[in-house]
Amino acid sequence: MDNMNWNIPDLTPEPEREEGKHLTGLLIGAAMAAVTLVLITALILTTVGYLLWPEKEDVYNPYAPQELSEADLVNANYRPSTWTQPAPAQIVTATPIPDEVIIEADAEYTLLTNIYERVNPSVVNIEVVSGAYSNIDIFDSSGSGFVLDTQGHIATNAHVVRDAEEIMVTFYDGYVASAEIIGIDDYSDLAVIRINPSGAPLSPVTLGDSNGLVVGQRVVAIGNPFGLEGSMTVGIVSALGRSLPSAQLLDPAYAGYSNPSIIQVDAAVNPGNSGGPLLNSYGEVIGINTAIRTENGGFQGVAFAVPVNTMKRVIPQLIEKGEAEYPWLGITSISASDQGLSMAVLAEELDLPVRNGVLISDVIRDSPAARAGLQGGTVLQRVRGIDIPVDGDIVVAINGNMVRDIDDLVAYLVENTSPDDTVVLTILRDGQTLDLDVELGVRP
Repeated sequence: MDNMNWNIPDLTPEPEREEGKHLTGLLIGAAMAAVTLVLITALILTTVGYLLWPEKEDVYNPYAPQELSEADLVNANYRPSTWTQPAPAQIVTATPIPDEVIIEADAEYTLLTNIYERVNPSVVNIEVVSGAYSNIDIFDSSGSGFVLDTQGHIATNAHVVRDAEEIMVTFYDGYVASAEIIGIDDYSDLAVIRINPSGAPLSPVTLGDSNGLVVGQRVVAIGNPFGLEGSMTVGIVSALGRSLPSAQLLDPAYAGYSNPSIIQVDAAVNPGNSGGPLLNSYGEVIGINTAIRTENGGFQGVAFAVPVNTMKRVIPQLIEKGEAEYPWLGITSISASDQGLSMAVLAEELDLPVRNGVLISDVIRDSPAARAGLQGGTVLQRVRGIDIPVDGDIVVAINGNMVRDIDDLVAYLVENTSPDDTVVLTILRDGQTLDLDVELGVRP
């Protein structure tokens, strides 16, 4: 039984098996050839059909012609029309406005153009190299100014040139000159610089009178905002008699004297306008643009200018001796702008006999006011949370001119008096109205 193999015998006769194999292969090959031929024929027909007869998509077209039924035609009621096309006609246009109407309407703009053409040659661009940039010779700030005379003196703001190591002045026609500082006054924020007048296109401005200004009056500002030379803006006087702590803004160490009689305007004034002129409709300088009130560094509708009458007192001193002296009285008083307590409010709260004036709080020792015998208050009374000396003298006039408050009194002194002048003060004391002479000193 060893080495046994299980063999299954093939019962089909040998010749018949070989013939069956050949027949089966032939049938399979023929079938495959037929299928291939059908596929090739279908592909050819599809390609030719696509090229010769592209299939059109059945897309809805609402504007395609539509066959109307007989009922539609009846409902439309087609009938002959009597309408005829109108004859062509000339288009009617508006008649031009007469020249005199245009001239009248443009009168204001003609005025502004004339002011610009007359004053712009007097306005200069001032570029400054301060101490921080003197080694690399980079202009790190700029402002404006205007020509005062043919000797080369130019007015600008103190804060424009205060820390300057080098100053370059550019005129409207591109002429450039270096300048030196002649004098600076921080209290008024005024400064004078000077260039060599030889060959310079010097066209002095005309100074006006700021005492005659009224709210609502037209004003024009010319300067170089953001370095854009010769820019003009227009507005009105928004308010008068404002005060600015100009010196304290430059240096907190200064005593608390404010810059009085400040003009508030709504003409657009931006960084770079500082030191440029504020003009009236006659093209006269009525102020020098000095500051804006802003929260983002740009103009927000409120700008300030130092009045020209302050310039007339300060500028000549700067040219003559490089600094300005101010008259000094030597009294202190509550300022409405600082504490919000106007004389009218105090009169109401304290039953005072006047609603305008300066209620003296203190008299400074050895001052002109002390030598003249003016008296401050000693009895304190609390008004709206503030202790007020209520029994001091009340200054109601200076040289016969009524004063509303301490800012008004300081403004009169700055614009109309000088150290060593003698002024007449009118005061109220213990129910009496008194006049007294006071020889003014020099502000310490």
